[in-house]
Amino acid sequence: MVPLFRQIGLCLNSSHFQVAERALFLWNNDHIRNLITQNRKVILPIIFPALERNTGSHWNQAVQSLTLNVIKIFSDADQALVDECLVRFQEDEIKEKEVQEKRESNWKRLEDVAASKAVVSNEAVLVSKFVSSVAIASSTSPRTTKGS
Repeated sequence: MVPLFRQIGLCLNSSHFQVAERALFLWNNDHIRNLITQNRKVILPIIFPALERNTGSHWNQAVQSLTLNVIKIFSDADQALVDECLVRFQEDEIKEKEVQEKRESNWKRLEDVAASKAVVSNEAVLVSKFVSSVAIASSTSPRTTKGS
């Protein structure tokens, strides 16, 4: 059940609207919906992040609407579980944002160090396509020219 619903979660977030739509159509089948509802304590935590991302960011309006219907089915069955999954999702999003900011900060620091070494040693150093602030500050220093 767990690997199946991990895959369904990936399908729910597919940018191809038919893939996401077909995954959401699982809840249109009464038998499957009842099985999912009976096992919601295992299934919802697996697919909730996919559902939550679809509600706000899927480009297809039909997918967004079907996603809201699926969330309503879970809410009607167990609102406390939906609320718990929402809190966990929000916490995970905050952690992911912090990790992303730290990663970007580390890369920026590495790029600045590489750019400063390139300016000082005149050796070839790979620097991102965005010129770092250290390289700009170093390259804009005034130069003396002959005859002035």
